[in-house]
Amino acid sequence: MKILVINCGSSSIKYKLYSSDSDKPLDKGLIEKIGEKGSAVKNHSQGVRKLVSGLLGRKVISRLDEIETIGHRVVHGGEAFREPRLINPQVIKKIRECSKLAPLHNPANLAGIIGCRKLFPRIPQVAVFDTAFYQDMPKAAYIYAIPQSYYKKYKVRKYGFHGTSHQFVAKQASKILKKPLTKLKLITCHLGNGCSITAIDQGRAVDTSMGFTPLEGLVMGTRCGDIDVAAVFYIMEKEKLAISEMDQILNKQSGLLGVSGLSNDFRLIRKAMAKGSQRAKLAYEIFIHRIKKYIGAYLFILKGADAVCFTGGIGENTPKLIEDFRQSTLRFLGSKTKILVIPTDEELMIAHLACGLINKPQNKKRKIK
Repeated sequence: MKILVINCGSSSIKYKLYSSDSDKPLDKGLIEKIGEKGSAVKNHSQGVRKLVSGLLGRKVISRLDEIETIGHRVVHGGEAFREPRLINPQVIKKIRECSKLAPLHNPANLAGIIGCRKLFPRIPQVAVFDTAFYQDMPKAAYIYAIPQSYYKKYKVRKYGFHGTSHQFVAKQASKILKKPLTKLKLITCHLGNGCSITAIDQGRAVDTSMGFTPLEGLVMGTRCGDIDVAAVFYIMEKEKLAISEMDQILNKQSGLLGVSGLSNDFRLIRKAMAKGSQRAKLAYEIFIHRIKKYIGAYLFILKGADAVCFTGGIGENTPKLIEDFRQSTLRFLGSKTKILVIPTDEELMIAHLACGLINKPQNKKRKIK
């Protein structure tokens, strides 16, 4: 079985093609600038066609029906989806409804789905949701302490994101530690331009740093993470800012970029530190402090951990950060808590989940509508 994994951004399509008998991709690529001025690719449907034409042109596949299923990353499934789902009109409707919770992500994810259904109308397709991994969190972890009418009417709650990455890393940690996931307590740290930490008990997420949106939690490349909402109101009043302007500041102008005044790129922050930049040093220290704060909280919630796992662009490629963390926390964590660096592979996790769903007996002969 060949599985095509599609990850659509607002102006891009990242993809990998797998065979069900190997974790190594047969092909992978990225189509960028979709819909942008001057681009030959006007929409995601064209992007999908370009992707498939490339696979055929390079003879990665010789015909379309070699692809037997397609797995799609969908950022937000709200409370409607607790697990991967075969895509049908009802699922598409729900994904569209969840777009109000993720207006920058779900419409792009949906555009990729619709483009693939046009090109592959008879091939089963699977939606894998970033938020699904967190649907079993206890209420104490996901309910905000606000009037509950807002949760009932508008579903305002902690949803969590990066779930596919955290799930993949947890499974890899189980293999490394040679213990069943159901017998492990893990803290997984996805550190990149977007950052999140998840507490996992026996394979189940019990808390996570991101919230109603990806803004909550850790300091990130351009996102501020945790902040007193009253400070936001205060700045808006003083600067006479509209809601949309404040949203732009918190999501696009804050984090490492906002503190350093230099860049959201962690590598450039560290280079500037080495040259004596005090603002870069402060950005680095705030970034690390917030990570330690969440790990400490999750150690208490889990009552200890078998491992703290680092992944993502920063987590996988900054050995000094990991060593600094190891040295500064060794006396608190003890030797029983392992520090692991595990490369994430969200596309591979999506391929596994899609393949697993398709191979369920009730789905093997199901016709696609």
